[in-house]
Amino acid sequence: MANTFLPPEERNLTPEQVEALDRRRDWGLTLQVIAGQFAVIAVVLSLWVGQDLTYSPGWMHPMAYYFALAVSIVLVCGATGTIMRRGTVRLD
Repeated sequence: MANTFLPPEERNLTPEQVEALDRRRDWGLTLQVIAGQFAVIAVVLSLWVGQDLTYSPGWMHPMAYYFALAVSIVLVCGATGTIMRRGTVRLD
């Protein structure tokens, strides 16, 4: 009897396809964990961004740049990890 909890496109996979699907979902979870860790770093950096933008002269705003980098890593890794964890078709 077929497992009805699986999406229809995943019910008749070969063992090699199941391993590839598991690897893809594992990488997706890894990217989501990385995004979560950088989200914590971004929250901590956000405590200093306002002060950095207010008091640093000219273009010298290292905390703002680190914050922007952390937020971009969170967005990219989080979105990519979520797509990989979902049942989207991966083109090899």
